Amino acid sequence: MRRKLFIFYEKLYRYFGPQKWWPAESPFEVMVGAILTQNTNWGNVEKAIRNLKAKKVLNAQKLNQLSGKKLALLIRPSGFYNLKSKRLKEFLKFLFSNYGGKIRKMAAADALSLRQALLAVKGIGRETADSILLYALNKPIFVVDAYTKRILSRHKLISEDATYDEVQSFFMRNLKNDAKLFNEYHALLVKLGKEFCLKRRPRCEECPLK
Repeated sequence: MRRKLFIFYEKLYRYFGPQKWWPAESPFEVMVGAILTQNTNWGNVEKAIRNLKAKKVLNAQKLNQLSGKKLALLIRPSGFYNLKSKRLKEFLKFLFSNYGGKIRKMAAADALSLRQALLAVKGIGRETADSILLYALNKPIFVVDAYTKRILSRHKLISEDATYDEVQSFFMRNLKNDAKLFNEYHALLVKLGKEFCLKRRPRCEECPLK
């Protein structure tokens, strides 16, 4: 199984090249993006991020001072903006209560204990927490999403009803415990899912993993 996962990775990397994910200028921007991308596509998130940058509030201190109503208006392109405004505020409360608003202090925390703490924040689920840990804080945690599950189940590596934790464990048992590898592998799976392993009418004959 380890060899198969490694071969998959090599094929995807050769075909697509490095993905340079997560596209952001700072770890805090990654964290905000991870929350905003819930139930929407990345293009909408980019519009919301641009709004925050245009108003020069894309940092922990300024976003924390911004009212929930004003924040909601700025992130409107991301959809569910009132809900996401509340979720961002809950995350900021967590960040300031535990780490004084300092990403550096947050990054120094143990990955597993930090994951449990993030999951206790209202509105942050497994995928969002793990995206923050991997892409913002460089912690070796494999992120699982719908693309990952779809690709692996179609290749008979997992069952269609496998849970998030089961899929994550599958990768982390069979891959080197390396944040850079986890980062690139997940980004490549997302690329494959978007371009070939489509939910409807998958392009199986052209798939790089064929």
